[in-house]
Amino acid sequence: MATGVNENSEAKLVLADNDEAVAIAGTRDENLRLIEREIGVRVGARGNEIRLRGTRDQVDRAVDLLEELRKLLRLGHPITTGEVEYAARIVGAGRARAEEAIFLDVVLVTERGKPIKPHTQTQRNYVEAIAHSDLTFAIGPAGTGKTYLAMAMAVGALRDRRVARIILTRPALEAGEKLGFLPGDIQAKVDPYLRPLFDALYDMMDLEKAQRLIERGVIEVAPLAFMRGRTLNDSFIILDEAQNTTPEQMKMFLTRLGFGSKVVVTGDITQTDLPRGQICGLNHVRDFLPGLPGVAFVHFSDQDVVRHELVQRIIQAYEQHEGRLPGEGR
Repeated sequence: MATGVNENSEAKLVLADNDEAVAIAGTRDENLRLIEREIGVRVGARGNEIRLRGTRDQVDRAVDLLEELRKLLRLGHPITTGEVEYAARIVGAGRARAEEAIFLDVVLVTERGKPIKPHTQTQRNYVEAIAHSDLTFAIGPAGTGKTYLAMAMAVGALRDRRVARIILTRPALEAGEKLGFLPGDIQAKVDPYLRPLFDALYDMMDLEKAQRLIERGVIEVAPLAFMRGRTLNDSFIILDEAQNTTPEQMKMFLTRLGFGSKVVVTGDITQTDLPRGQICGLNHVRDFLPGLPGVAFVHFSDQDVVRHELVQRIIQAYEQHEGRLPGEGR
């Protein structure tokens, strides 16, 4: 991309080709109009050229923004209004630095323009593990972003068409309740167990769009028992709360992995709701799966908690009360 800024605060950006120009401009130039509103610069497009007019500061910021969008596009990510809104807010507020990429470490920009990115080194390792492994286990306490980051990676993979569907599942066992004692049909019975997955999904995707994808089966949210007998191809599959699986359930689930799929298994082995004496399936696989090609294990500690700071202090208090070192499993 070539730039030429003159004393009249104008710039001409020459993109690689018309395809790159169309991708950056958006449908009916909606991305360019958004840049105009956010930064105050005048933007015009013809062929593979984009012309900018405004104050020198406005033009410089718009150039920085368009350069970042081009980098994102060349990394294989389609440009959405969410990415444009996020980047425009950053450069519009003057917070972008020439030597620092706006999208550095960003896993996903939601449709509301919210960037999702790792906040700790373990979270960064986790994102890398998911990107480069077929099967990733994330083990650690609540609030460390295990499920949320996995969901962001799944939504990004679906958005980029690297997978054909997302499958979200949990064992329907929690706090000693049994499904048969709950009112309603099967959907009403399992909804309380699956609600955290819905919450994370709706935080990243427009509610109506998410519901349409669920109705079409592109996104499936179901209890673990519904996975039996299936082979899951071209899918991004997340098993949440895996500390509540038995070894048999874990084996059943892991052998569902099909071609072109990724699996992320999350859980906290210190918080199992299995009956006393029952072996935890998540703890069980730690004995023989680490080191297997294509499999990654990421262990989080209370230092990775990114919820309210009180959550981290509560976790530490429990560990001290139970006589364990911080981050140590039982």
